[in-house]
Amino acid sequence: MVTIRDIAQRLGIAVSTVSKGLNGAPDVSAETRQLVLDTAVEMGYAAKRTRRQAQPKVCVLVENMEYANSGQFGYEIVAGFRLAAAARGWAVDVLPTTPEAQARTKYGSLLLEGGYGGAFILGLTPQDAYMRALAGTGTPTVLLDNCVPNASVGYVGTDSWEGVELGVRHLAGLGHRKIAFLNGTRDSMVSEERRLAFLHATWLCGLSADERMMAYGYYEQNCAREYVPHFLAQGATAILCASDGIARGVLAELRRLGLRVPGDVSVMGYDDLPLAAGCEPPLTTIRQDRLALGKSAFSLLDSLMNGVAVSKVLLRPQLIVRESTGPAPVRK
Repeated sequence: MVTIRDIAQRLGIAVSTVSKGLNGAPDVSAETRQLVLDTAVEMGYAAKRTRRQAQPKVCVLVENMEYANSGQFGYEIVAGFRLAAAARGWAVDVLPTTPEAQARTKYGSLLLEGGYGGAFILGLTPQDAYMRALAGTGTPTVLLDNCVPNASVGYVGTDSWEGVELGVRHLAGLGHRKIAFLNGTRDSMVSEERRLAFLHATWLCGLSADERMMAYGYYEQNCAREYVPHFLAQGATAILCASDGIARGVLAELRRLGLRVPGDVSVMGYDDLPLAAGCEPPLTTIRQDRLALGKSAFSLLDSLMNGVAVSKVLLRPQLIVRESTGPAPVRK
């Protein structure tokens, strides 16, 4: 078991200086404190320190995801994580992060300095410094909709293959033969899974896959202005979207073009955010149980913190049928 004496010996500094660095004493320079923290993480000291806390705590690191208000995607995920953690006696700190903050403080050092036993990460991209650091971390960590080949890192999400297939089968069952797919962010793991799932589901339903009927909307509502006319020119009678926000933008663009939903074009979202039921018309969508995702994330993190190397937990999606989908129009 690594002690502060071992860290002091590695660095060639006093034991008292290491202790001050680990505890954020004001009479230790920022450079020395960072060196002590980085070395402690490298030597595996983090777990020892967090076990000594009266109330253990974990953190949620968030980037590129809204979570402050009840209508936002991350809100129920964070709430579910907090509920599950509190039931097991863990405190939770929610920490927004940025690429600049990640450049200043290494991932392991951040968790050690805060006394966190583990972390749940939301919204980071593969290009983020903390994501790159996860390949070699020994700190228990759970990712939403992302995967890193490391026994200390787990993955929680909703089954994208099943979700996209539910959407395609619903539309195909209504007679739609030309279905467009407006995906999320290019090069993300979940978007790639959904792309492959869309191609597979169209094949299962006996439809021809057409790359011209697929595009990336980057979760922006205004992407509809660019892609909806293109899809319509290819003969699309239905558009499956990677989020309810994208779908709301598609509905607005179809209204601008003078087209009826679902009379002329059917539209489906993904997530079942509160906005979905309030759309005009109310939006058919694929529901992700976000509260359950958060609870499952803590359960997975708890397993990792207790030495159980769980790889991933996938929840099942649910088809929510409302008024934005209907029978395919009869072409004259």
